Amino acid sequence: MSRFKKLSHTIWHCQYHIVWTPKYRLKILEGEVSQEVSTCIRTFSEQKKCEVIELNVQKDHAHLVVMVPPKLSISDYMGIIKGRIAIRVFNKFRKLKQKPYWGNHFWARGYCVDTVGLDADKIRRYVKYQEAKERQSESRQQRLF
Repeated sequence: MSRFKKLSHTIWHCQYHIVWTPKYRLKILEGEVSQEVSTCIRTFSEQKKCEVIELNVQKDHAHLVVMVPPKLSISDYMGIIKGRIAIRVFNKFRKLKQKPYWGNHFWARGYCVDTVGLDADKIRRYVKYQEAKERQSESRQQRLF
């Protein structure tokens, strides 16, 4: 089986590692909010014929490794993902919108994106185990203080 996917006139393998944060990098992506964000990412990606390879939603940021067909730009994909998730989260968790600092924006501006090439396995492991490493770091910091 080939790692490439097919469109009518194209064979492709476009894999990206994307990281983005809530506005002010607030630690609000936990519990039901985290579940909703994860579900939305998977649902909206599927609607655009994108394949989620790895996904890790942490308290203050989201990591995503995704295959995006070449007919869809990354900026369009992220606009859809961030925009539609913000609408869903604000509608479902109305308490969040009551905070005066949101101003109808759930996510911080921008995102980090990198193409995944031969180091795909290494990046997937990084995304998958990032949360465990962060917990270790937090526990070390707490012991110091």
